[in-house]
Amino acid sequence: MKHLHRTASLGVALALFTALTPALADSTATVGGFVNKGLIGVGRIPAAQRDKFGETFGSGSGMAIDTSGWTRDAAGYKGSLWLLPDRGYNVAGTTDYRPRLNTIGIEFTPAAPGAAAQAETEVKATLADTMLLTDDKGADATGLDPLSDVRAAAGDMPMLPAASNGKLALDNEAIVRLPDRSMFISDEYGPNIYRFSAQGRLLSATQPPAALVPMRKGTPNFSSDNPGPGAAEPDPKDPETGRQNNQGLEGMAMTPDGKFLIAVLQSAARQDGGDSASTRQNTRALVYDASDLAHLKLAHEYVVPLPVFKDAKGKTKVAAQSEIVALSDKSFLMLARDSGNGQGVKGDTSLYREINIVDVSAATDIAGTDFDKDKPVAPKGVLDPSVTPAKLTPFIDINDNAQLNRFGLHNGAPNDHNNLSEKWEAMSLASVLDPKLPDDYFLFVANDNDFLAQDGFQVGAPYRADDGADVDTMFLVYQVTLPGLGKK
Repeated sequence: MKHLHRTASLGVALALFTALTPALADSTATVGGFVNKGLIGVGRIPAAQRDKFGETFGSGSGMAIDTSGWTRDAAGYKGSLWLLPDRGYNVAGTTDYRPRLNTIGIEFTPAAPGAAAQAETEVKATLADTMLLTDDKGADATGLDPLSDVRAAAGDMPMLPAASNGKLALDNEAIVRLPDRSMFISDEYGPNIYRFSAQGRLLSATQPPAALVPMRKGTPNFSSDNPGPGAAEPDPKDPETGRQNNQGLEGMAMTPDGKFLIAVLQSAARQDGGDSASTRQNTRALVYDASDLAHLKLAHEYVVPLPVFKDAKGKTKVAAQSEIVALSDKSFLMLARDSGNGQGVKGDTSLYREINIVDVSAATDIAGTDFDKDKPVAPKGVLDPSVTPAKLTPFIDINDNAQLNRFGLHNGAPNDHNNLSEKWEAMSLASVLDPKLPDDYFLFVANDNDFLAQDGFQVGAPYRADDGADVDTMFLVYQVTLPGLGKK
């Protein structure tokens, strides 16, 4: 979304955990195995930060911690992570921003759970490098909206979104780094999954089932209705079927065993209720067999019911998902949130920002069925009675002011530098590296600051964000217990 305004026993355990989580927020006790031990660190990268190419730093639409280099000593933890920005500053329309990936050096000194307020210095994040992402020929890609152009399929490569300047159009949202340093990146436009080399060159691409490809007038059209300078809007503005504008593969993660890649659509496809903010609840999780990295094969597909909440006027709203972390091929963490509230936008108080545990073990597998073709799985938002959806269980409330206040942060007025910004879109895990706590991890969560800065510079020109705010890149770190992760 852009800046335009493990079994049945697992389910029982998660239900118990949900009921008791508030009392355990600062405890090392476990209930049902999964424990949220609370917020233990905060850090920032200033909004004024420029990347290696002298352009305004792009924050975190996706994040992956380099677990192979994650170390611990008497002073704390050190390592690095990759932070993936999306298509650039685009309040007034998309630009010819070159897609890239930032490498961030991390020093982390956790605060003790329940300790007094800290100074937001637990996470020291330093920009180390920036790498451009190019197409399969080594040419620049672009953040420009692919209004009507399509690069025809050729060889192993499927049809791809192309901008009017002929460049591959990318709106990157999630990243998975692989042992060979190559990477999978998901995007909004396709919505596709791309594999890039360690040097950032496109190697292969995976198109989702036909039901998720955006169609206008019976033809694939990858526009998100965010035209570049002087360009007209697509006709019609919204796809008739397929992913909704700016609601592509927002979340993606590899299972701990490396066998499966899971990608989740941000909200329901148009034909599944995605044509309305109040009926877009039934999104889809795609589970790919990753045994052949160059040719991902759809193995399973499930309906995931997104969380619903009431707005200030009592209207039912659906919280779109923004990122996932895979626990297995049957369960994953999912971050979902509202929109339009937080530093940098008009609203000040977020009504929903939570990380849920999603369990698909009892859900109906719809992969390869007519639901992947032209049969809606949830017409007008009503789930087909033949389909059992995944189960959601609340895990971490990012808006919990009791946790935020300890670090000088808050959710709600005043809408200042310490109010959480609108978009929290990146998550990744790192071990606490403690033999006494073998199932404990640090869950890093980062925001997408939408490039909002008062001295911004991009694509050869300065800019000043209309919102009047400098929105920092921020990291929130939670300590969590995830039994058995990576041991199966």
